[in-house]
Amino acid sequence: MSLDPDDSLLYRIDAPADLRELAPSDLPRLAEELRRYLIETVTASGGHLASGLGTVELAIALHYLFDTPHDRIVWDIGHQAYPHKILTGRRERMPTIRQLDGLSGFLSRDESEYDAFGAGHSSTSISAALGMAVAAAQQGVEREVVAVIGDGALTAGVAMEALNNAGDLDANLLVILNDNEMSISPNVGALSNYLARILSGKVYTSVREGSKTVLGTLPPVRSLGRRLEGHVKGMLMPSTLFEELGFYYIGPIDGHRLPTLLSTLKNLKALSGPRFLHVVTRKGKGYDPAEGDPVSYHGVSSPGAAADKAADKIEKKAPGKTYTSVFGDWLCDVAERDPRLVAITPAMREGSGLVAFSKRFPDRYFDVGIAEQHALTFAAGLACDGVKPVVAIYSTFLQRAYDQLIHDVCIQSLDVTFAIDRAGLAGADGATHQGAFDFSYLRCIPGIVVMTPSTEAECRDMLYTAYLHEGPSAVRYPRGSGPGVAPGPGMTAIPIGEARVLRDGARLAILSWGNVTTAALAAGEKLDATVADMRFVKPLDRRLVLRLAARHELLVTVEENVVAGGAGSAVNELLRARGAARRVVNLGLPDRFVEHGSQAQLLARCGLDAQGIVTAVENALDEVETVKPACIS
Repeated sequence: MSLDPDDSLLYRIDAPADLRELAPSDLPRLAEELRRYLIETVTASGGHLASGLGTVELAIALHYLFDTPHDRIVWDIGHQAYPHKILTGRRERMPTIRQLDGLSGFLSRDESEYDAFGAGHSSTSISAALGMAVAAAQQGVEREVVAVIGDGALTAGVAMEALNNAGDLDANLLVILNDNEMSISPNVGALSNYLARILSGKVYTSVREGSKTVLGTLPPVRSLGRRLEGHVKGMLMPSTLFEELGFYYIGPIDGHRLPTLLSTLKNLKALSGPRFLHVVTRKGKGYDPAEGDPVSYHGVSSPGAAADKAADKIEKKAPGKTYTSVFGDWLCDVAERDPRLVAITPAMREGSGLVAFSKRFPDRYFDVGIAEQHALTFAAGLACDGVKPVVAIYSTFLQRAYDQLIHDVCIQSLDVTFAIDRAGLAGADGATHQGAFDFSYLRCIPGIVVMTPSTEAECRDMLYTAYLHEGPSAVRYPRGSGPGVAPGPGMTAIPIGEARVLRDGARLAILSWGNVTTAALAAGEKLDATVADMRFVKPLDRRLVLRLAARHELLVTVEENVVAGGAGSAVNELLRARGAARRVVNLGLPDRFVEHGSQAQLLARCGLDAQGIVTAVENALDEVETVKPACIS
């Protein structure tokens, strides 16, 4: 049942200042309305659901007690910040979230002054908040700075580096650990197990609650309270990690009890220095399907898949075979043949298609947590001693481990296979998740082989080719389904660096890489153009490029990557080096960050659908002077 705007507390709140006009006794009702509104809007329009349901009370308490936007609240990632968006003037636009020209699914400084820091990747909140706290101190500004981070995000090295630095600086910073025992998948690792042990220590919890009450009443006796607490704690468990890092630690407390949250935050606000509040929440809170299956309800279906509210579940479309599922099937097939194969993921089991592998080969499956840098160096270590690691990683997350890719894998020419998912335009997740740069940042690295399939069947063969190659290799494929060329049960190795001509034409040749080849072929039919599926970004098929340049007066390169430094640039470099002067039009992603929308909408907006390619070529043929390389946008 939808909320009645005339009888709703939520509809009276257009900014946190309105929220602070409410009485504390009104806040539980507001939480109930906010949770209902979140369920209604997100199940209808699509987006991240379970995480936000777990932070309803926390978002209310923070905006109620802190003077935002003057005080800074740095949410670690947008998944958990939907309630924050609703409370900060974006309620009416929630039905547009993650849609073309609508609200971002993550945090965006351009979208709202209440989004203190843009966040699409996890684990950055403590670093950013520490910078803000130090800036306030240097400028003499009285300001509270709060970082909210999930327990999954706390596994990343950057979060631990920030905690270490914050304690050393004695910064005036409050870190809130939103502990729901989940990131997207269930958490893994020693730190997660450590937090679980804390939660199971009920005597310890009661000690912390009592200490909190005393310290909240008598702040001057903080040090005495800590010594007393440490004495009791020493009999129960080792000193907490966070206190050893220099933080005053409180918790765990129930993150769904507003009176407890409000009183604890009020007490902590009265203190200074590095403070750490451990809040326990339930992912999917208040929505039974999401509480029961928070992994599936981390994100719900996008527009086009209806919400089946009568059955209280999300009805998902049945797509064709996705590139991700092609990878998952291939991985299991090769693992059956080769006991040396192991698979590594930085906390993206479901998204990277590793569920079946993790169940069939549990001893050869390694989820290292949100730790991309460690994932690559771990793979390098395995490769040093005869294991064959396959790293399943999104294009946007591989960027976080670029140093390890170069120094630990490629300089040593180690046999590591990279299965790079979500390459090109990833869609509704927006600028932080578009895989727009991997052609450019991979092809400049010596010794690596980079492939990109144009069909699902070609993807399987490329993965096999990469696995057989004795050295670093990468197969880069898009989100979702391809043109429907289903792979068979077999696998065929592709000669390294060999492209293929799909269509012979006259006057102009279209050289295409990866997912946009289907559109390039359709454009080629309209233009009577030669069309080549280039397949390899590195090494480039130089012989074919030079042959096409000799036979055609115009070459058009098409790629789902930024033009700067991309595959088209490799063609330009070759022609220039060989003195084979030809007019070349480079089509690709524009020199700007591409925001959110469906993949089809974004490809059209960037001129990378069939009509966009045709228009660009016709304009080039009409021009008398040299055509400058550019994306149509």
